[in-house]
Amino acid sequence: MTIPDKSPQADTHADLWLTPAEQASWLSVVRLVTRLPWAIDAQLQRDAELSMIEYMAMAMLAEAPEWTLRMSELAERTSSSLSRLSHLVKRLESRGYVRREPDPGDGRFTNAILLPCGMRKLESAAPSHVAYVRHLMVDNLSGERLRRLGQDAERILRRIDSPVR
Repeated sequence: MTIPDKSPQADTHADLWLTPAEQASWLSVVRLVTRLPWAIDAQLQRDAELSMIEYMAMAMLAEAPEWTLRMSELAERTSSSLSRLSHLVKRLESRGYVRREPDPGDGRFTNAILLPCGMRKLESAAPSHVAYVRHLMVDNLSGERLRRLGQDAERILRRIDSPVR
């Protein structure tokens, strides 16, 4: 991604290439966004027999009123496709952690509901998960750097979610 050559033709696109410093930063971010979810998923699998996306879905349900969300809302909150989430919720249903039922307010929608067994599973998984997140990230950054990282992540997410110009 660095500028490949100094030919006149390449100069017309020189502003598109990353500088060596930009490339080094970009590659660090790529490694982080690739390896952090893998590390968290491995910890949750090892300690709780849950994948990261299963844990996230159950945590989102636990925070929702009456432990219930429309499947479409849960998909959005977990950054998952509705199809992928449907398969995930089916797995969680088979383990007795959640159930699905038609939305009583609008039967065209399906709700996912966290069951008491799922809440117990989430509560038993949370201490080691939070400790690991704290070890990897929270305790590794000053409060100010952590706050700025969160702000920077939100700024990038807004750009991802905005229409392309």
